[in-house]
Amino acid sequence: MNKTKKKSKKILLVADKLIHPFQEFMRQKTSSGIVLLLCTVVALCWANSPWEDLYHTLWNTKLNIGLGDLSISKTLAHWIDDGLMAIFFFLVGLEIKREILSGELSTIKQATLPFIAAIGGMIVPALIYILFNYNQPSAAGWGIPMATDIAFALGILALLGNKIPLALKVFLTALAIVDDLGAVLVIALFYTNEINWINLFYAILVIGILISANRLGFRHAKIYAILGIILWFLFLKSGVHATIAGVLLAFTIPSRSRIDAKEFVETSRGLIDQFESTNIKAEVILNEKQQAAIEGLQHSCYAAEAPLQRLEHTLLPWVSFFIMPLFALANAGVSFHGDFTTIITSPVSLGIALGLIIGKQVGITLFIWLGIQLKLTTLPSGVTWRQIYGASWLAGIGFTMSIFISSLVFGDNPETLAVAKLGILIASLIAGVVGWFILKTSPKQLQ
Repeated sequence: MNKTKKKSKKILLVADKLIHPFQEFMRQKTSSGIVLLLCTVVALCWANSPWEDLYHTLWNTKLNIGLGDLSISKTLAHWIDDGLMAIFFFLVGLEIKREILSGELSTIKQATLPFIAAIGGMIVPALIYILFNYNQPSAAGWGIPMATDIAFALGILALLGNKIPLALKVFLTALAIVDDLGAVLVIALFYTNEINWINLFYAILVIGILISANRLGFRHAKIYAILGIILWFLFLKSGVHATIAGVLLAFTIPSRSRIDAKEFVETSRGLIDQFESTNIKAEVILNEKQQAAIEGLQHSCYAAEAPLQRLEHTLLPWVSFFIMPLFALANAGVSFHGDFTTIITSPVSLGIALGLIIGKQVGITLFIWLGIQLKLTTLPSGVTWRQIYGASWLAGIGFTMSIFISSLVFGDNPETLAVAKLGILIASLIAGVVGWFILKTSPKQLQ
């Protein structure tokens, strides 16, 4: 009986170890979705208020950073898009690497479903956009409706509480992460300006140094931070979008702990025994043995946590509650001037809106169905087709990544950019509401 209890306790501890990081990830992402929504509303209200000029003047203010020839002069909006968003992409890279190493993308069986779904959710929206903008200059925006905003999507799932099975939340998270990887590749391959090969060569050398630092066992974050800033600067000067540096940097961050789990448990238990062996009193000042035990325990905890996990845990709240809301505040302020009907029926807004609203749900659901028919994958346990369909609607919330890509494509054309952003906002709102309703009214699958 005792053996059974011990075995059950061990299983629960292992399950908690696997699920807790995902729950923490969910909590941060869902909370940030609310903040992101508030900043979007503020930006829209501000850009359509009597203080509209102040809004545009603020984000177009020039800011110079650097020394001499190494100085960079950009508007505040560009510093957010090219600078702070590089940190966002760095976090995306960390999440992708973690999922590939030990998460939902770590095995072919686990990765197949979200991968197939993401492929369908990128191809069909792009085709719909091209259909409306074929043979026009605006056709370059085909990558805009391909993205999914994970913060908003998971935020809506959080509103549904326990009605949604954990497996569906895991699926949507993995889908969004694969989607992000696809968006990164699209930006790198198709939305790159004229390349300065000399700076790109230097950037490749820095990446080589970063990989070598990883292989040689360097784990201090400052080393990677300094090299990462150099890498970002070189990418900025090379013509390849600087945010790609964030993803590449993330893949060089060490993902292994200095000590394994068994050694950590043994060391920690010994230090706690050392702490208990002294005369424990309810006092503020510890004796030398107790202080040494605590310092040793802190060192063991630091050594047991991989730099990748430590950085992800540190950056997640900053990205979720500062960088992404600031990005929304600077980019979501669309002024509703002119004939609204003409704007929303333009090829750009229609291509984006229908790509996100129709393309995402059709592409994801159709490709999953084909994958199952071809016996390449199966639905997650306890998840119904209706729930998959509802999640495919939530994947149509493009927002952050879609706005980011639209800024790359139409940055030199403010009018077209405003039309694109309006299409993104309308589509994201419709996709979110419909997805929420489908999942809200979806009965749970019988076990």
